[in-house]
Amino acid sequence: MLTTIDPLGDSSVIVAGAVLIGAAVALTLAPLVWIAGFVRTRHIAFKGDWIRACRRAALCGLVVTLLIVLRAQDALSLPMAMFVIAMPVLVEVSLSVRR
Repeated sequence: MLTTIDPLGDSSVIVAGAVLIGAAVALTLAPLVWIAGFVRTRHIAFKGDWIRACRRAALCGLVVTLLIVLRAQDALSLPMAMFVIAMPVLVEVSLSVRR
């Protein structure tokens, strides 16, 4: 994405860049998370493993996107960063409870 748009003057450039970086992180992590789950169980791949891996990778990409946007807008602080990181962890814990 080669442009001459200044991200300091246009917040849509910041959001677009953050979304692209978050998508890159999510796409990179999806197979790695699947492999980690596969190694952890030491068995064959189960039905829904890819969906679970994609969900976890998407949550990581969302965290990266939010942290970049908050940092670019000078709104990032330690409590805000801890909140942004803790919420997807709680979502994943609640969704991955074995019944």
